[in-house]
Amino acid sequence: MAAPGALLVMGVSGSGKSTVGALLASELGWKFYDADDYHPEENRMKMGKGIPLKDQDRIPWLCKLHDILLRDIASGQHVVLACSALKKVYRDILIRGKERAPLKCDETGKDKQPAEVTLLVVHLSGSFEVISRRLLKRKGHFMPPELLQSQFDTLEPPSAPENFIQISVDKNLSEIIATIMETLK
Repeated sequence: MAAPGALLVMGVSGSGKSTVGALLASELGWKFYDADDYHPEENRMKMGKGIPLKDQDRIPWLCKLHDILLRDIASGQHVVLACSALKKVYRDILIRGKERAPLKCDETGKDKQPAEVTLLVVHLSGSFEVISRRLLKRKGHFMPPELLQSQFDTLEPPSAPENFIQISVDKNLSEIIATIMETLK
């Protein structure tokens, strides 16, 4: 498989996206972004109060992430992005930007052709019970464990024709990384 411009490590909260993404980026020598770092304060406050985000909360955030991916890839930098990207339309926005957004976002250079990101989706999947136990152990994150069910309710696992692999969170970290590295060969 030819190396994609970016890897999207996705899954519900607590699936290990940030841990896997950071380690993967280090192994590959690619730039790492954690999408949580780009949530506007309003989104963080909502989640912190136990209010699930809606599409209108997520779409501007996803468009911003698309622009970051495009910028880095255009400069020759490969990227690993850890992002929940729970719905197919969210992953489409990461690939194609505002053209795939049901609610359009602002974008500079509106006269340009929409650019796509070549993306391999790595879906970290696990049962509610396993991931819930992980979340209960996590400290200092704005996403409360009480919102996990809403994430599972929203989740649309990747399927054909998306370019993806699915890996169980029951595997240990080194097995997960090895599986991804093998896929990239």
